[in-house]
Amino acid sequence: MSLPDLKSRKVWLVVGSQHLYGEETLAKVEAQAREVAGHLAGSPAMPASLAFEGVVTTPTEILSVCKRANDDDACVGLVFWMHTFSPAKMWIAGLQALQKPFCQLNTQYAAEIPWSTIDMDYMNLNQSAHGDREFGFICSRLRIERRVVVGHWKSEGVQRQLGAWTRAAIGRDALRRARIARFGDNMRQVAVTEGDKVEAQIRLGATVDGYGLGDLVPFVDAVSDARLREEFDVVAGAYELQDGLEAGADRHGSLLDALRIELGLRDFLTEHDYQGFTDTFENLHGLKQLPGIGAQRLMADGYGFGAEGDWKTAVMLHAAKVMAQGLSGGTSFMEDYTYHLPDGGGLCLGSHMLEVCPTIAAGRPRVEVHPLGIGGKEDPARLVFTAPPGEATNVAMVDMGDRFRMICGELDVVDVPHDMPNLPTAAALWKTQPDFETGTAAWMHAGGAHHSVFSMALKTEHFRDLAEMLGIELLVIDEATTLPAFKRDIRLGEAAYS
Repeated sequence: MSLPDLKSRKVWLVVGSQHLYGEETLAKVEAQAREVAGHLAGSPAMPASLAFEGVVTTPTEILSVCKRANDDDACVGLVFWMHTFSPAKMWIAGLQALQKPFCQLNTQYAAEIPWSTIDMDYMNLNQSAHGDREFGFICSRLRIERRVVVGHWKSEGVQRQLGAWTRAAIGRDALRRARIARFGDNMRQVAVTEGDKVEAQIRLGATVDGYGLGDLVPFVDAVSDARLREEFDVVAGAYELQDGLEAGADRHGSLLDALRIELGLRDFLTEHDYQGFTDTFENLHGLKQLPGIGAQRLMADGYGFGAEGDWKTAVMLHAAKVMAQGLSGGTSFMEDYTYHLPDGGGLCLGSHMLEVCPTIAAGRPRVEVHPLGIGGKEDPARLVFTAPPGEATNVAMVDMGDRFRMICGELDVVDVPHDMPNLPTAAALWKTQPDFETGTAAWMHAGGAHHSVFSMALKTEHFRDLAEMLGIELLVIDEATTLPAFKRDIRLGEAAYS
């Protein structure tokens, strides 16, 4: 699988007006709208293609453009801008029919008022100030969630917000295309990784299909020795190798077994058109190892992954991988694993048995083979590294029984202060905002999972926009969080979403 070229995804700029002002004014509206669209399309902040799709002035035109957007598979969302006053009753049918997310852009062609020459012609042409209020009312009356971006179209802030919203729209599109293969079931007796897969397909669009290991094993067994040797050369060139893993050495066969599993997984996922998978160490019949380096390298290529059957994290990780293309910093499956609790503030060490994505590595990962201790299989190969310092988000999606809830925590990743020679896993060490006690307690009050999507590329605003597009609850834990206010937000959410 290769991640989609984001420029193959399209955002439409649609501009609202009416015939009251005459053809000369409408001609100026269209000319200025084309200029705005061209400028935004060329912005470095815009990850997708942006196309001007016309000035709409009647209910029929509005309904038509909304239906065309629904039918265009490349269109991930629309930007609506009321250049002049566009009576909002004209928009009702179109907005009710629209199945794609949209952003309301409240801008104006002219940046400054021409004080000495301003007249009613200028006022009639530059009236987004109240045109967008009319449009905003009908969106709110229809109870439609949308992003509202305010400011001049040439400003970097406006372009950054539009770019962030577009990434969320791309993520929503990725969710609706996502198909996840689940090898084995959920880890027995575990609650938070379970969920309603039917509701996920209704709400998110993602499909989750179950398979036994017997469906995968023939793909693993079919990998040729010649192909395996070629893959080993790729791995040996990309990563450091632990002593004993080189060709002909005593543990070389363990690495080859791991790569055979990876190649079999790739072939299965490709043949059946899946964008992610889950596995569990409780169901490995027919495999020599739990997939370690294979899961890590598949994530690096954009596949979603969830351990112990956690399909919700696999779905979210694939969407985040698509959203984050072109941004600095990596994105990975993660687990809150253990605490560091000295006087003066706690830290959390995030890791997993094997499966952390090397896109978050600070340096060149090292391939190592060690016993796993659980699962009853042979020693698995994995990539070992630590994450660099920087800002990150940790996002989990849980099933609350009557709805999905997304929890987004903001983190500050710090350097691991000491070597960990006896811990052969990838890891990230972080401070939780606003502080260890508040951030950790808030996560638990929210029902946050121990598995998450950890990203040093995506910010809270990306996930906020995505949650709004999906119509699911979002709880944010950041530097402004206090427990009384956060618990109040949980109670308000119970009332709003139940």
